[in-house]
Amino acid sequence: MSWLGLNGKTAVITGAGGGIGQALARAFAGEGARVVLLDRDEERTGPLAAELGNGAFPLVCDLSKADDIAAAAEKVEAEGGADILVNNAGILRPGPLESVAEADWSAMLSVNLTGYLATSQAFGKGMIARGAGALVHVASIAGSQPQPASGAYSASKAAILMLSRQLAYEWGPKGIRSNTVSPGLVRTPLSEPFYRDETVKAKREAMVPLRRIASPEDMADVALFLASRRASYVSGQDIVVDGGLSQTLMGLVPRPGYA
Repeated sequence: MSWLGLNGKTAVITGAGGGIGQALARAFAGEGARVVLLDRDEERTGPLAAELGNGAFPLVCDLSKADDIAAAAEKVEAEGGADILVNNAGILRPGPLESVAEADWSAMLSVNLTGYLATSQAFGKGMIARGAGALVHVASIAGSQPQPASGAYSASKAAILMLSRQLAYEWGPKGIRSNTVSPGLVRTPLSEPFYRDETVKAKREAMVPLRRIASPEDMADVALFLASRRASYVSGQDIVVDGGLSQTLMGLVPRPGYA
């Protein structure tokens, strides 16, 4: 039996084709869970499902489309239902707030926030009926530390933190736990161009007290814990996984006698 108690559980992962999504899928499969891979691009999740085995399967799902989410939830419920939902999908349409287009703002909120609620409702229905389930939402330190020139990104991530807490409050009596993981700097295929620049990479590493940039696996390890029986009394919490970066603000304040 898995030490985490995930053997035989069904874990639905949104945005499963991305860097963190793939790490999540491999981590849950490695603990014996059957993984359902939701993504807009089946070309990325099809081969991953074949790699994982153990009944893993991909589903094409655009979180901005209610019909896609409903169809995915219906398919999973027909296969026995979800025990775990990891909300990981997200998009970024950068730009300063003074000129951000309403269409870009709305698109980000549609996926990054409304999509999280819609999937929680769709897959949570079966969890509520069975009286048990775990929700894990990938947020960001940008939800508590404003990220400039990023349009609705910080606002959407801040809202995810509150959505998770509200789900924990409302659904706790129904046997459902809800928590968030807030990554800091993570090296993924999406962020790889930044780290190809050795100067930028070195400056970013120097900002982090642990002196390294996170891997997607660092996020997956925390999500595993939050979804597992080892976190059976943890709900409504946010675990920041940033190597201590968000604790460095006061170190930027000049003081006499310090460089």
